[in-house]
Parts: sequence; structure tokens; C-alpha cells
Amino acid sequence: MAVTNPLNLRWWSSKKRSSLVALLLPVLLVPAAAATPDFAHDIAPIVYSKCAPCHYSGGPGPFPLTSYAEVRKHSLQIQTVTSSRYMPPWLPSEQPIHFADELRLTDQQLQTISNWVRAGSPEGSSEVPTTPAPTTDETWRLGPPDLIVKAAQTFHVPAAGRDVFWNFILTPQLTQGRFVRAIDIRPSNPKIVHHANVIIDRTGSQRMRETTPGQGFPGMDVTVLGSPLDLNGHFLFWKPGSIPWSEPDGLSWRLNPGNDLILNMHLQPSGKPETELPTIALYFTDKPPTRFPYLLQLEHDGSLDIPAGRSDFVITDSMKLPVDTEVLAVYPHAHYLGKLLEAWATKPDGTRVQLIRIPAWDPNWQAVYRYEQPLLLPAGTMVSMRYHYDNSSANPRNPHHPPKRVEGGNQATDEMGHLWLEVLPEKGRDARRVYAEAWAHHQLEKYPDDYSANLTLGSLALSRLHAQDAVEPLRKAVRLQPNDAIARNLYAESLDATGRMTEALAQFRLAVKQKPDFDNARFNLAHALARTGDKAGAIENLRVILAAHHDDPAAKAYLDQLTAQ
Repeated sequence: MAVTNPLNLRWWSSKKRSSLVALLLPVLLVPAAAATPDFAHDIAPIVYSKCAPCHYSGGPGPFPLTSYAEVRKHSLQIQTVTSSRYMPPWLPSEQPIHFADELRLTDQQLQTISNWVRAGSPEGSSEVPTTPAPTTDETWRLGPPDLIVKAAQTFHVPAAGRDVFWNFILTPQLTQGRFVRAIDIRPSNPKIVHHANVIIDRTGSQRMRETTPGQGFPGMDVTVLGSPLDLNGHFLFWKPGSIPWSEPDGLSWRLNPGNDLILNMHLQPSGKPETELPTIALYFTDKPPTRFPYLLQLEHDGSLDIPAGRSDFVITDSMKLPVDTEVLAVYPHAHYLGKLLEAWATKPDGTRVQLIRIPAWDPNWQAVYRYEQPLLLPAGTMVSMRYHYDNSSANPRNPHHPPKRVEGGNQATDEMGHLWLEVLPEKGRDARRVYAEAWAHHQLEKYPDDYSANLTLGSLALSRLHAQDAVEPLRKAVRLQPNDAIARNLYAESLDATGRMTEALAQFRLAVKQKPDFDNARFNLAHALARTGDKAGAIENLRVILAAHHDDPAAKAYLDQLTAQ
């Protein structure tokens, strides 16, 4: 009799039923074969989110990956570079505290790519992929900007030679102060741009470095002149493929009419002459800042003196947090000899928290890393960095062949060891000056003649009406940077406040001579002249201010007061 339903075993003997069940059980327990991954639903979400931000037509990647045809063409190459974790570039090692927008692929994603390639890279459904193809830099990624600012002149990059650091000066045309929630940077030639930073210059101090107006100026390390109490604490950083960051409500920053944006660009020769003409997009908000971040810096460049051939040279730095703190982001930085970069926090109870660890540093992929959730650290926590450098011939990125002694410096062939933390006081108050004071004291422990630290301490003391405590650090700052009119004006103010009028008057005069359009110094000079009996000299200086700024209320009121006497 034929068996039409082999699983209906009621009419079989017990022994036969047991034998058949034993035979079929392994088959019944095998799971159904996993569905073959396809591009539309499995690969597109990975490639479009992790690869296409750099790999688009005209972008920094060597080929575009914004369609099925493009991805299929490079499928074997994609499998190779992802399985080795060479791509997408993500330097930090895995850690319990996660970063936002991590580019690291999961083991499951890597297996999906491998399975897709082995299956012949099928396209799958003709429906729209689960993840739409990303927009290119022809479209601003945060939507239409509120203001677009373009560099005045094109910069010409030589075909070969050393990396170029060039600073473009862009001046937003504003009629009133605005609050900025986000910026986006669009190079005209992203293939040659390694990374870029934006620095806010509120005094126009960098324009004196231009040989031709609008041309810009060279240099890696840019220090703007301005009030040391005007502390901007935002990472305004860009690199190819980076996702523009929009600040949440309460964390915007101020931009006033006349402020300059210094776009510090790291450019790399491509083998043929190139040009670059960058553009910055600004996004405004009507919500003023209510919380004020601070960029806290650890570094020990002063100890960088790496002998030729040394394969493991180490520098360290640590400082204590003065208040309960939220850490929002971290930015480690070294040059081509950097090898292992790590930072951690040690809480007062001894608990150690890893901030970041990069086991194989590559300056080509440096980035600002923002934490998925703010990291809470109590007051008294010690934040530390330890950087290892390889100055041997075994380091493939060593710029010197054969290796030679390398010290700290601003050239790409020098070295740096910096770690910046974007921090906020946990209670919501403005603690920028508290952080700045802690940083300045820590810096002076390493370098007693550090200009910025002395200027910061003196300015903070002056702002607290502790003029006597301000005199010595401001005197040091002037000695270290005698051409800095802002430091000299502050030094003069401290002398004035401590009754040393003759010395103060001389310093005010020098500050105005160094920077004739420095209205604050000229106004202070007018006050000092009037109090020493030189009313005519005071009136003359006030009229100079009003000739340039007709609506300066303080200068006008003081001039009216003096002329009425």
C-alpha cells in the first residue's frame, strides 16, 4: 500500500514509527535557509549611510557609490576593504560609552556584505530602496541655509610638495547680531581638502596677516586677538564625509556684524595644480544660548622631543575638573608619528572611564567624536591623556627617510599631542571662566611663561576687580607678546586700577599706537588723559572713535560731558 502522508503514522507499528521519527528529526530541526541579501533592502542602507557621504560624484572618495550599478561594480573591492575594517574609516576602538554616528560596521553588517557578494550581488526588488540615495554636496545637507558666505579669492594649490595650511577670511554680511545653531562647509575641490576648522575673529586681528585684502594667509596654528573672556566652546570642525552638527536649543553661539570667520584648511597636493574656493553655510536660530560649553585642552607639546629611530615615545597630561561636568565630545590630534592615542577619566572614587582609545592613529581620518549621551563626571575627576609615537623607519607614515629627531611644532613634519574635550557644567550655569582658570593654572605648572595662560589669569583677576592679582600675569603676557595691543591694554587697565597712572598712560598710548582702530584702548586712553588734566587730548581721541563709529554711545556721552565742562 502506498504511503501518501508519511507523517501520518497512526497505522504504523510503534517500532516503525520510532525509527521514522529518528530518521526525520534532524531534517525537521534544520532552520530554513536565510534569505539571500539583496541591494535594495540589505546593502543600500549600509552603503548609503556609511560610504556614500564620501563616495559621490565629485566627492573625496575615488569613485561614487550612490546607485546599484556603482556599488555592484565595486562589490568585491567593498567586501575586501570592509572585512579588513580599512573602510569605512573609524579610528576609535569599541568601548562601553558609545559615540554618535559611529561609522564602524557591525559583524552582522560585514556578514551581510559578504553573503551578498557571494550570491552574485543581486539587486532585489525594483522598489525604492529602504534607504534613499544620499544627496551630494550640490544640496546643503541641513536644508537651505540662512546665509551663505564665500571666500573672496581662489587659492592655488601647487601640484606637489608639502601639505598646505591656508586660512581664508570670510566676513558674513550682517546688520544685527545673530545666534548660530549650525554651519556647513563646502570646499570647491573636496578631493584636496584634508580637514578644516572655523575660528571666530571678533576684532579683525587676522586681516593684518594678509598681504593682499581677501587673499588669506598661510599657517596651521591660528591665534586670534580678542578678549580672553570671550570664550567660544564649540567644535566648528569639518572633514570630508562629516555630518554637519546642529546644536540643540540653548547651545547656539553669537555672531555679530563685522565678525570674521577664519576658515583654516589643510590642503594636500594631488600631483597637478589645483584650486580651492570654499563656501560656508550658516543656520540661525532665534533661541539665544542658555548653556555655554568650553573647549578644555590637554596637551604636552613641550615634552615632544622624539629621537630618530625611537619606536615608542610617550607623552602624558592630566588635569582635575573643577566642577561637576558633562562631556559632550572629544577631539584627539597628533601628526604622522602618532601611534596609540588614549584618554580616560578617573573619578574621585577611583572609577576609571575610557574617553577614547585609538590603537592605530591615522591623521588622515581624524575627527571630532560626539558622545551618544553626555558623559557625567563629578568635580575632582582627573582627565588624562597618553599618546605614543613611532619615529622609526617601520612607521609607514613617517615623513622623514631616514628618520630624524622630531620636536613639537606647527608644521605637518613636526609633532603635536592635543586632546580637546567639549564640556558643560552639569548644573547649567556658565562655568567657562572656572574652566579657563583651572586650565591656566594647569598650563603654567608645565610652562610658566605660557602667554595665553598668563593673559587668561590676568584677565580673570581684572574681571573680578582683583587688579593687584592681575598686574603680574598681564605684565608677563605683554613681555611674551609685546605686539599684542589687547594684552597691553589690559595690562594698562590693571596699572590704572592699582594707582600707577603714569605707567598706565604710557601703556595705553602704546596699545593705541600698535592698533589705531582699537576703540577700547583709545577710550581708556581718553579717560586717563582727562584724569591727568589733558582734556584736549581726551577730546581728540574721542573724536577719532566717533569719526569711525558715529553711533558709539559711550564715546558720544563722554565727549558731551567733557565739552560741557
